[in-house]
Amino acid sequence: MFSLSRQSVTTFFLIFLCIIGVGLIQFTRLQKHNSSNIASFKIEKKIKSEKLRLMFLKNMPSFGYKNLIADWVYLDFLQYFGDDEIREKTGYSLSPEYFEVILGNDPRFLTAYIGLSTSTSMYAAMPKRSVALMEKSLKSLSPWVPEKSYYVWRYKGIDELLFLGNSTAARQSFETAANWANNYSDEESKQVITISQKTADFLSHNPDSKHAQIASWAMVLNNHVDEKTRKIAIGQIEALGGKVISTPQGNQIKFPKKD
Repeated sequence: MFSLSRQSVTTFFLIFLCIIGVGLIQFTRLQKHNSSNIASFKIEKKIKSEKLRLMFLKNMPSFGYKNLIADWVYLDFLQYFGDDEIREKTGYSLSPEYFEVILGNDPRFLTAYIGLSTSTSMYAAMPKRSVALMEKSLKSLSPWVPEKSYYVWRYKGIDELLFLGNSTAARQSFETAANWANNYSDEESKQVITISQKTADFLSHNPDSKHAQIASWAMVLNNHVDEKTRKIAIGQIEALGGKVISTPQGNQIKFPKKD
């Protein structure tokens, strides 16, 4: 009788420990789940707050400080774009909102156009917004102001070809880039003339030209982009049958024999 009672107590104690153990595991999981929800809520709240701030900056009077506002917001964008951990959770939907403010205040801010094309077309998947912003800003540019503004036409052509599939518009953009670059005599501009005109020629003969697409990805690659964008560009070139060869002089692109 005594041994039976002892066995019952032991069994009860083991069951009790199991219940406590399961409860602790569930409690720990619940804590982690709640912490994750709180973190997500904070991130979403921060994004909404930043969007409201950008809307305010877009619509407020500049009081003669347009260039300063553009520079300030561009620095904010660089922080936003460079936070890979948060961007993996939230995406890049605010990218075009930053550039609405930046280019709205300073359409001649040439460096900003690289970030616009890369972040908005490639990462936020909003190439129409990117092209629309460039089209609007190009009305304030000329072949000479700012210096080497032909790059904006190149970025526009890249977005039109690679992300919108509009080869006709892309060809016109590349031709315009070559024409604007023709106003300069330095080696960099001469290279832009050659590459842009060749890309336009590829498209005039074949709207689905792989050579034109490879050339466009090569332009992305040579824009001194971040490592993630660099890997995407190389991957796309290789998927189209091309090859990227690194040399001391820079990247060389080997095109496939057939276009």
